[in-house]
Amino acid sequence: MLVCPGPAGKSQHQAVRDTLDVISGKWKLVILAVLLERKYRFKELSREIGISPRVLSKELQEMEQHQLVKRTVCDTRPVTVEYESTPHSQTLLSVVRAMSEWGYLHHEIIVGQKRGLDPTADEQPHD
Repeated sequence: MLVCPGPAGKSQHQAVRDTLDVISGKWKLVILAVLLERKYRFKELSREIGISPRVLSKELQEMEQHQLVKRTVCDTRPVTVEYESTPHSQTLLSVVRAMSEWGYLHHEIIVGQKRGLDPTADEQPHD
């Protein structure tokens, strides 16, 4: 059993739920993983991740509300907007690294499941 380092009245599953409320969804951790590397302009971030501008905008607004990203409007013509990770989001670096390592190690199984294959199944004997 994992021990939750938080307040005595807070259970482990409540802490996990709180975390998921902030970082869940298809894109938030991907966005965070990219922004933990460096600053990105909005269009550059959209292209890097392969996400539509509308969805990216929505995700970034939610992440900004949770203090996971910092939005900076640059005084340029045309106006550009940059996004970067915050010290608060950098506390998730070990989580992002662990998920990245897990995805890398289990890539074949994940891809096989998406294709309807079972890469862990033994080969069938030939007659």
